[in-house]
Order: sequence, then structure tokens, then C-alpha cells
Amino acid sequence: MALLRNKINSTLLGAATLFVSATSWAADDVTLQLKWVTQAQFGGYYVALDKGFYKDADLNVTIKPGGPDIAPPQVIAGGGADVVVDWMPSALASREKGVALVNIAQPFKRSGMMLTCRKETGIAAPEDFKGKTLGVWFYGNEYPFLSWMSSLNIGTEGGDGVTVLKQGFNVDPLLQKQADCVSTMTYNEYWQVIDAGLTPEDLVVFKYEDQGVSTMEDGLYVLEENLKDEAFVDKMARFVAASMKGWEYARANPDEAAGIVLDNDASGAQTEKHQMRMMAEINKLTEGSDGKLDPADYDRTVKTLLSGGSDPVISEAPEGAWSHVVIDKAMSMK
Repeated sequence: MALLRNKINSTLLGAATLFVSATSWAADDVTLQLKWVTQAQFGGYYVALDKGFYKDADLNVTIKPGGPDIAPPQVIAGGGADVVVDWMPSALASREKGVALVNIAQPFKRSGMMLTCRKETGIAAPEDFKGKTLGVWFYGNEYPFLSWMSSLNIGTEGGDGVTVLKQGFNVDPLLQKQADCVSTMTYNEYWQVIDAGLTPEDLVVFKYEDQGVSTMEDGLYVLEENLKDEAFVDKMARFVAASMKGWEYARANPDEAAGIVLDNDASGAQTEKHQMRMMAEINKLTEGSDGKLDPADYDRTVKTLLSGGSDPVISEAPEGAWSHVVIDKAMSMK
């Protein structure tokens, strides 16, 4: 009887050991929601997935592409993601409306937003905008523009000021001469203009960053309440560390990174030429970033948003909208 009992105990102990071993090695699931469709703008995350950086960090990462009908704050608020890529204006606006997003890392150090104009319109400096029609993205992207115009004392209702054309996410108004200038990104729409037949010599570009009104773009955001959970903080620290490793690899191997993005594009809508070009431009925006948000960059963004015309995106400076708890832990893992 004692022998049987010892054999049973031994079997149970072995099973328990296997269970503990299996659970201790089980990878943590992480779902990342992107701000837009699969493209080199998110190359660092796809590289981290493809090269096994997430797996090495004991993470099972699912990357969900975005699109025109997908709002990352709504996805994370509904439980559809653990972490999202968003622009700071959108994240701060969502926070004020009740979705308590917190910036935990800032892979993008610089802004890629520009206003691209036809040189033939006579525009050579911002003062020349008066009397012109300018294409502007809305849905939160208009606030840096409105702040810029406010700083120049240029109205946005036509007349002696500028006429604002609500622009879709394309450059048709410039190509069809419905607008003198349109909103573009250094890594995307600008090249659509070039591919349509215009040359850099045909254009005049104004980078928002050069005008002192840029806002922070692709950052990583989580729900504030989740940062109270030490296990979640640890999981996000491993995710951020692996993601930054992905961005470092993308900068060192841009063509390979572009190829990895294409391999993950289920839509088949992207081209190799465009993604290689985009990856090179994106790397300029992430260069020099260790993933840690600079409070000065945050303060500049808030100031820009608060001064964005008569209907600012936020009504007051937020409290608790960023935290270094995750990135500090991620940096300690190197």
C-alpha cells in the first residue's frame, strides 16, 4: 500500500513539475493595434516579429493593421488590444473624452508632416499662403495647421486669409489644381506627388517641425489602469525593448525591413519601390530615439494643441498622460 502511495505521489509530483515548467515558459500574449495599414511606417514592429525578438522576450505578439475606419483608442477601450500606435493629438483628445491613454514609449523622435505646394503658385514662404487654398487633413490632424496659421496671424476662413480644403488621405487636390498646397508626410504622400509626375523642382515644401508647430506622432499607448499591474508593466517593458530592437535593425537593414513589411501585407496593395523608399524616410524619424518620451516634446505638443484656433483639440493640459515606468524598465533589460 505504501509502495502504491509513493508511486501515485511520484506521478503527481512529475505532472505538477511538468505543469509548472510549461506555465513558466508560456509566452505572454500581446496584441498591438496599428494606426494605419501595413506599411514601413510600422517596420520596427514587423521586424521584431519576423526576427524573433518578441519570441526571445517570451512574447506572443499579434499585430493588427489599421485603416480609415479603425480608431486605435476605440479598439483598446473595447479590449481589442493591449497597446496601440497613435499620434499624440489623437491620444490626448481621447484621454480628455474618457479613454485614459498613457504614452509608455516614443519610437518616433521627429515629425514627418509637411505642407507641399506647387512652386508655380508663387508660394515661397509661409507669408505667401494668404489668398491661397490649402488642403488640410482633419480628424485631429488639423490642429498643428491651425496653430501654425494662428502664429502667422493668418485667418482660415478665406478672404484675406487662406481657404481650407478638407483633404482626404490622398494628393488629388494638388494634382488636379484644386488646392495650391496639400498635407503630406515625408514618407508617404509626398512621394505620391512625385510618382504622379511632378518633380522636387516643381514643389515647395514646409515641414511642420521647421515651423515650430509639430506634434509628436507614432507613440505607444496603453490604458492607465493597466499600469497598476506589475505583471502588465513587465510584459510591456519586454515588448518595448524588443520593439526598439526591431527599429534598430530596420535602420541598419532598411531594404530587408521593407521586404519584411511586404511579406506581412495581406492586402498586397504595397509595392517594393514605395516601401523601400518609405522605410528610408521613416528611419530618419526614429533615428536617435531610445524610445523614451522627452517631456519637452510632450510640452511642445500640448502647447500646440491648446493654441489650435477657436476649437482646440484639448481644453486644458492633461495630467498623467505619459509615464516612464515601462521604458525605464525596458532600458534596464539591455
